[in-house]
Parts: sequence; structure tokens; C-alpha cells
Amino acid sequence: MKTQSHSVVHPPFSLLAELTHRCPLHCPYCSNPIEMAKEATELSTEEWRRVLSEAAELGVVEVHFSGGEPLLRDDLEDLISHAAGLEMYVNLITSGIGLTAEKTIRLKEAGLANVQVSFQAAEAKLSDRIGGYKAFEQKREAVTAVKQADMHLSLNVVLHRMNLDQVGEIIQLAEELGAERLELANTQYYNWALLNREKLLPSRDQIERASAVYEAAKARLKQKMEMIWVIPDYYASAPKPCMGGWGAIALTVAPNGMALPCPTAGIIKELSFENVRKSSLGFIWYESESFNRFRGEESMPKACLTCDLRQQDGGGCRCQAFALTGDAYAMDPVCQWAPEHHLIEKAVQDANSKPLESSSPLTYRRYSQDRSSIKRLLKK
Repeated sequence: MKTQSHSVVHPPFSLLAELTHRCPLHCPYCSNPIEMAKEATELSTEEWRRVLSEAAELGVVEVHFSGGEPLLRDDLEDLISHAAGLEMYVNLITSGIGLTAEKTIRLKEAGLANVQVSFQAAEAKLSDRIGGYKAFEQKREAVTAVKQADMHLSLNVVLHRMNLDQVGEIIQLAEELGAERLELANTQYYNWALLNREKLLPSRDQIERASAVYEAAKARLKQKMEMIWVIPDYYASAPKPCMGGWGAIALTVAPNGMALPCPTAGIIKELSFENVRKSSLGFIWYESESFNRFRGEESMPKACLTCDLRQQDGGGCRCQAFALTGDAYAMDPVCQWAPEHHLIEKAVQDANSKPLESSSPLTYRRYSQDRSSIKRLLKK
């Protein structure tokens, strides 16, 4: 094991393989970067196979194929087979669009173990409005295909001002669809979500009502369905920890080969990230300056070093600090003691002083090559 600033670096546990930024949906909270990777810059099949092999050598035991929409990659079946052959647990994170019964069987035979399907709401009208695409019924068909193939099924619903009052109906939908796991993830405000924060940040009353519904359902369904609730940290007194720690347990490889210590780290413009086309995963994980920059307590803001909560929140999120202050070394503004906490207070105040229904338009996620990609996907 290598050390950096007196911090022990353990091997990574999981890999988020973002195969493409192309996607048929246009969700206004998408975590993909504003400047998305073009199809021409995506890693080739052989490059992804090498990345997967290097990940296995590093100690990675699970891989999550994501995007964008990973089903847009014609080599997805091949990559799943390669990862499974390396004895990694394989999860597919998908919108469900294009996941037919036949396709599902082929992916299972290739070694796919779990499918996570995203839903935008509990019913079609709102779901299609949020996603900017009529996808609700296709999602239900995809879930049916996964259940018929006897694979593990997870559902993920990103919660926000527009759908938070549907939490009860969303949980009921998950029950009806036979999900084993339901992630109710309140929006975290980076990239596209930050652009739409004014339209997406819920009120405190919404959070409290939805939380009560969730707690009651969790108690009722504890033997039937695992449920996860992720609170928006704008309503917490302390920030959330950084995805298990900056470069601590997982790494992300973006479609163009950029390796990231967390999925949103690419927003930090002052950092230069290594690319797997030029460096091995082993070098990137242990030796690269970007992965070592915020590892360990030594990298925390000075005020955080004496805080009793530093073991819990790790000094907060470096990406959020950069997104809101322009300085990745600043205290996370979510912290009640941060000098820039007034930025959070103002956003929360605004969210609680206006009607839930807003007439202002959403800024939908757009990708210039989506249209042709969707047509190819739906023809498969």
C-alpha cells in the first residue's frame, strides 16, 4: 500500500464505468457534466476491456455500468461478459429504455447480476415531464423483463420539489413492480441539478412529510424491500461525507477515459485528472496527484481539523465547495459554521417562500447527438 500525507491508501472496492454520456432522457437533475463527452471520444471496447482487467488486478470486486444510458453501447454485452469473467459483481444502471425481454436474457447470460432502473415519478404524466421524454411505460416493460429473467432488481428515484409529494405512491409502485431495493435519493446539487436548483429544491414541509411516509413504509416493508433515503444536505446542519471518501473506496472512469476519485470531481477545474488512455489504473489510484489531493485529514480545511464531526463528514464535499464558492479547499457551505453558509441559507429561504408550482422553465439536459442515438437504441 502506498501512502500520501501519512494516509494509508487501500485498494478500491468498486468501479463506476460511465460508458457514454448519451441518453434518451433529459432529466434536469442529471449528474453528468454540463460539457458531456462526445460519442467520438468514448473509450473503445478494447480500451474498456483493459480498464476492467486493471480494475480487477487492483482489487475491485464490483462494477457498475452506467452513463448516460449504457444500453446505447453496442458492446455492453461483451463488456459485461468480460467483467463477469474477472469475477466481478456486475450491476447495470439504466433508464430501462431499450431493455427488451430478449436483451435482458442475453445480458443475464453474459453475467449481469443486478439491474437498477431509474424512475422519475409514480405515474406517466409527471414522469415524462421530468425526463423530457415519454418513457414511463417503457420503464415498466423493462422492469417486467428483469423480473421475468429472475434477476435482482433495484429502483432509483431522484426526489425533488416536483415529485417529493409522491413518495407514498412511488413506494407503492416499487412494491407492485417487485423491487428488492428502492433508493429514494433527494437531489444533490451539482451540474444540471445546480442549474435547476431554484425549480428543484423542495420546501422543509415537503421534506418532513416525505420523510414520515418513508419511515412508516420502511418499518412496514423491512422484511420485503430494502429502502434507502438520502436527505438533501441543504437541510442538514453538517455536510455529507464525500462518497465514502475522496479516492477511498471507489473510482469512476468517464466515457472519454478520465479517471475520477468521485463521479462529480470533474467540475473542479483547478485539478488535472489522469486519463486511462495514458496511465494505468494502478498508477492513477495510488500515485496520481488528483487522487491524492484530498485524501486524509491533512487535506481538510483548517477549521475542520479541530471539529468533532470530522470523522463523520470527512470535512464535507470538495465538489460542493467548489461548485458554490469556486474554491475546492473552502469549507463546504452546507456546514453551519462555514463562512459561506449564507449561500445555503438563502437557497433554503427562497425554496420555502414560494409556491410549490413554479412557472419558470426547467433547463433540460441536452446532448447534440441524442436524437440519432435514441433511434438506434429503439431499433435494437
